[in-house]
Amino acid sequence: MAQQPGFAIATRRLGRTGADVTILGYGAMELRGRGGPAIAAAEAGRLLNAVLDGGINLIDTSIDYGQSEELIGRYLARRRDEYFLASKCGCPLGRRVLPRHRRHDYRAARVTAGVEQSLRRLRTDRLDLVQVHFSPSRARLDADRTVETLATLRDQGKIRFIGMSGTLPHLPEHLAMGVFDVFQIPYSAVQREHEDLITTAAKAGAGTLIRGGVARGGPAKNWKSEPIDLTPGEGPRRWEAAGLRELLDGMNGTEFMLRFTLSHPDVSAAIVGTSEPGHLRANLAAAEKGPLPADLYAEACRRLGRPTGYRCRE
Repeated sequence: MAQQPGFAIATRRLGRTGADVTILGYGAMELRGRGGPAIAAAEAGRLLNAVLDGGINLIDTSIDYGQSEELIGRYLARRRDEYFLASKCGCPLGRRVLPRHRRHDYRAARVTAGVEQSLRRLRTDRLDLVQVHFSPSRARLDADRTVETLATLRDQGKIRFIGMSGTLPHLPEHLAMGVFDVFQIPYSAVQREHEDLITTAAKAGAGTLIRGGVARGGPAKNWKSEPIDLTPGEGPRRWEAAGLRELLDGMNGTEFMLRFTLSHPDVSAAIVGTSEPGHLRANLAAAEKGPLPADLYAEACRRLGRPTGYRCRE
């Protein structure tokens, strides 16, 4: 399939990995099947190929995301050298979808079996990045020897880099460990609790992947966001209180939110998922425009102020 015309997505260095990844990555959670949008396998295959054809070279998935790994393997294995592939570990094996934290296990047997399962499902001989899922405490990581297990898998050539899908309250101690090449962190204009920690990670040489960067378009609906669960309606409340609607200038909320996230100078890439081709094209078009204009970003930062105790990094 030929590359979709008109999309030229910028790349940024993913920290010390040395990989240049597109500032828009694709998150495969929406392909999970049970518990997610209804999508036939063939439709998922067309969407995944459209991701690569549109210029995206970063795909993020997880054992927790149901059938997503199998779909990626089925439809993109032949194009494996075209994208940086990230998955996660500690997850229950099999086909369970989005399990609760207590069902994750970070001991050697689970981590190793999970990586082996992901390699089979994704039909690849290596994972570019394996991220510890659900942000366990350092004490648990140390007790379970999680990092040592991942290092062994790296030495075996099964994974290339080690990451943490990290959040407060444990993210600062993860940063202090100095062992993670990449951090996946939630962040958006209406959820800025981790804003300064993104910079801390980047200054330490780590890559930074952002999830939740479009916050469902900001004002679109009531929503709860992890890890700091916003009360119902809090995201839209923050949006309205800052008067961000007045700054859209022809953009919709999703474009504004994505470009705001990309304006943070220490963000490597924002991971956005969808099962809809139209949404994918819109995301590509927004990412092609890149960060917000400097004056608009500065005004958005001024209006947002310090609602969470952090400031925009201008």
